[in-house]
Amino acid sequence: DNFLEAINLASFLSDNNDFLYFYCLTISFFFMSLPKIQTPVCSLFNIEYPLVLAGMGGFVSPSGPDLAAAVSNAGGLGVLGGAFVSPEGLRLRIQKVRELTDKPFGVNTLIPFSVTQGDLKNPTALSEEIPEQYLSFLSQFKTLHGLNENKKKSLPLYDPTFIREQLEVVLEEKVDVYVSGLGNPEFILERAHQQNMKVGVVLGNSLQAKKALETGVDFVVAQGHDGGGHNSKIGTMALIPQVVDALEGKIPVLAAGSIVDGRQMAAALLLGAQGVWCGSAFLATEEADITQKQKEEIVSANETDTVVTKSYSGKPARVLKGLWTEAFDRSGLKPLPMHQQLQLSDSMFSAANLDENIKLFPGVGGQGIGLIKKIRPAKDVFEGIVFQAHETLTKRSMSLILQKDI
Repeated sequence: DNFLEAINLASFLSDNNDFLYFYCLTISFFFMSLPKIQTPVCSLFNIEYPLVLAGMGGFVSPSGPDLAAAVSNAGGLGVLGGAFVSPEGLRLRIQKVRELTDKPFGVNTLIPFSVTQGDLKNPTALSEEIPEQYLSFLSQFKTLHGLNENKKKSLPLYDPTFIREQLEVVLEEKVDVYVSGLGNPEFILERAHQQNMKVGVVLGNSLQAKKALETGVDFVVAQGHDGGGHNSKIGTMALIPQVVDALEGKIPVLAAGSIVDGRQMAAALLLGAQGVWCGSAFLATEEADITQKQKEEIVSANETDTVVTKSYSGKPARVLKGLWTEAFDRSGLKPLPMHQQLQLSDSMFSAANLDENIKLFPGVGGQGIGLIKKIRPAKDVFEGIVFQAHETLTKRSMSLILQKDI
């Protein structure tokens, strides 16, 4: 198949010039026969392809054990989403991934400064009490949409003790890679490096990248405004090369921000990133740990169906448009501190989830979701991205260069 594709490509490029045809055939076959796209990130993580599953977590964690293992088995790095998972629940999920794959994988949690105040050695208690006007808003919202007054919380209090206990589990389980989705992972660095764990951080501008380099992380994930979940104010295309330049090649950059297909992966690599961090691309997969209705919502959505809001966690996050987000953003209420806003929105989400009401909060998603056309196995999605990236980097780029030279 590669040989036939090389012949077709050479014919297209040579424009009936025999000498140019054989030249193009030689070059085309060489590129077509390359089995992999490889960058230094592949050696860093001991993986075949520089494609990393974003550790998507939240009220539900799309990047659960099944999805993380599937991406690792396909040749990338699966990253388990652990943001709001209890420490013991996180331990069980890590152990489940190990049952499903013998390949490297990672874990992603959050270490927000607004919660930790930069001190996890002496964690302070935070108030769980939510102001009355917010509880009144929540009650009215539930009544309006016919939700029962579910008293059961799915989230524990998101405080410094919770975060520290999560990190202790990550260290005890000796995972291959740890990624801090928010905040500085300095607390975990020394012990992580002692056991050869690679540590990275998700960030949104070049100043943060320089600080991360000083901290001693092994890599960064530069996440643009296009991306789902917590993101930057800066668009992906503008952000990536600036972070790459700021780090001067000292540590690798993974590009993030709704990178859903191979064309975007190729563009990220050409911008200087050494790999990609993909979340939205894997939301509508068979292995993603979200409901069937949420997957169908992703498939039917387009690039205009997301919004950046603080109604979810108190921090800017891109989500699919829903009635909760719309109502809160119009209420005039200011977002609460992260640990309290999470408790507030979790109460709504728990009730909505019981009623299977997808319109209230459809979930997170980036602006690239319009490229997702159907629910597929993660392996198919992974291979499609890699193949299209390879094709873009070889066929299309070579075609442009040769046409210009001719």
